Amino acid sequence: MEQKLKINNPLNIRHNSDTFVGEVSGYDNDFKTFRDMASGYRAAFVTLHTYLVKYRRDTIEKIITAWAPPEDNNDTESYIATVEKKSGIARDKLLTDKSGEDYIKIVAAMAAVENGVKAVIKDVEAGFGMQWKITK
Repeated sequence: MEQKLKINNPLNIRHNSDTFVGEVSGYDNDFKTFRDMASGYRAAFVTLHTYLVKYRRDTIEKIITAWAPPEDNNDTESYIATVEKKSGIARDKLLTDKSGEDYIKIVAAMAAVENGVKAVIKDVEAGFGMQWKITK
């Protein structure tokens, strides 16, 4: 938990071929490192936009099933239920690229699940403000 906060990667985005604004070299072999927490949140919103437009993952249930799949030994159902409860958004509510208010709540809830601590909402909102793919 604490290590993921130190690398400013609140949603535990793994290394991949994408390079995000604010991504920096880090010491974690599995997870990306960002220069600040807002940049880590920005990367989360950009990734979720890709989930939406490329893969049609347009509900909490579809997002979490891909983000933390059961075949990777995740308790996916618990994760979905927790994000639904913490965000106040129904697991099957359809999201669009104009669902920014909902995405802010969802990302904050996902960060809490991923790290075991409540997200700092000003960091979540700052990350949202740094991207332009999802709007309010």
